[in-house]
Amino acid sequence: MAFSIKTFAIAAALGAFAVPACAQNAATPWELKPDTGYAYDKEGKTFSYKMGTSNAGELLKGAKKVPKGTLFFIGQNGQLYMRSGQYLEGDGRFKFGPDQ
Repeated sequence: MAFSIKTFAIAAALGAFAVPACAQNAATPWELKPDTGYAYDKEGKTFSYKMGTSNAGELLKGAKKVPKGTLFFIGQNGQLYMRSGQYLEGDGRFKFGPDQ
């Protein structure tokens, strides 16, 4: 079973959305586990898998690094999106946060 780094990052993003926010403007780092693959399947479900090292070369074939500065989010239609570019204001606040 082959996983791509993009799939891994997308599923990890979903995990970040599954945790309720304690503070509206507080950013929380993702807690990704070593030797674990994260998947976002064709039906929009997320999964995590225990990974081994015997076929790591195959895993990396076709995989792409996620660029720094990438934001993952779920739209109102339930679809997962990713956006590269500015997502923080000059003062460090989240640009797309709740209206104040």
